[in-house]
Amino acid sequence: MLKRIKILLVPLLIFSACYQPQRDCKAYKDGKFTFTSIINDKEVSTTFIRKGNLEIDYFEGKADSSSVRWINDCEYIVKKLRPRNKFEEKSVHMKILSTTDNSYTFDYNIVGDSNKSRGIAIKTN
Repeated sequence: MLKRIKILLVPLLIFSACYQPQRDCKAYKDGKFTFTSIINDKEVSTTFIRKGNLEIDYFEGKADSSSVRWINDCEYIVKKLRPRNKFEEKSVHMKILSTTDNSYTFDYNIVGDSNKSRGIAIKTN
């Protein structure tokens, strides 16, 4: 019985190890996106437009600009151009994990902080 399980398990592990999520990061370097998250038990949405090395975020009726520095096709650093406090002075590392036809899944964290969060950005244009 154990031998049969091994025979079935080995091919399954081999085939599952070959799976790679779709990652067409270049398609998401520029565009208009929305990102929804939960803050204090309330769902909030941010719209942002990224073009070249500039990103403009629209959150709760206010616009904010950030610089974008691409590390490679799937990773970049975002830094506020006009931070209003010490926390906003910190850069954020973004890493695109997978893509679909109109969205991408990403991890993000403050540079130097090991605590990561995950989100999904939806391309709206």
